[in-house]
Amino acid sequence: MKSVLESIIEGVLEDVESRQIPISSLREKLSEAVPVRDAYSALGRDQLSLIAEVKRASPSKGSLAEIADPVVLAKEYESGGVQVISVLTEARRFKGSIADFEAVRKSAQIPLLRKDFIVTEYQVIETRVLGADLLLLIVAGLVDSQLRDFYQLATELGMNVLVEVHDEAEIERALSISPRIIGVNSRNLKTLAVDPNAFSRLLPLIPPSILRVAESGISTREQVLEIEKLGGDAILVGESLVTSGNAQEGILRLMGR
Repeated sequence: MKSVLESIIEGVLEDVESRQIPISSLREKLSEAVPVRDAYSALGRDQLSLIAEVKRASPSKGSLAEIADPVVLAKEYESGGVQVISVLTEARRFKGSIADFEAVRKSAQIPLLRKDFIVTEYQVIETRVLGADLLLLIVAGLVDSQLRDFYQLATELGMNVLVEVHDEAEIERALSISPRIIGVNSRNLKTLAVDPNAFSRLLPLIPPSILRVAESGISTREQVLEIEKLGGDAILVGESLVTSGNAQEGILRLMGR
């Protein structure tokens, strides 16, 4: 039986195939891409940073918020003082789209993370063509050669990379490519179960020279304070902000400022 992650990746590959153009033609579009914004510097501050997500749905919860205009939400995030905006582009399970990303990119003045399941070289190049500054690579969805090659390509294209892990073994795999940013996702993408102890168990295993991001299941100020104590440098939050009714108030409640 396929895991949730395997099922998502299967759909992603079908969607990539349906929109794919020759990779040489895609590379030609790189010259038209907007300049890269430095996501690493944006996140590497003395106080905890926030990556706020434009997120309509998730495989675990289904529909979360309608988000009629992602640009409006992104502007609320930016006005609320977030450091990076994450935009979902996976369509089947998260109801995201490349159109959402392109719309937000035209208006946002801060770095953007393209949140998707990157499993092909084509997607890495496509991500920079779209104007992304930060690329997500999920260790659980890649073999070591893909992880290394995609990381190197993204870096060559000027992007920073958020390397996502879920357990100790994945941390070891991530460290083998010498990343600058590692994200600990408390949600197991193979089962969708959330491990409440993931941050306390895994964040301290990541060297302090690497930016450490806590992802998933973060909805209270108490959780944020605990992540700070554990050495976290940033949090990635989607659900609790898009369902809050007021994004700026949600940011204030989480960040305490």
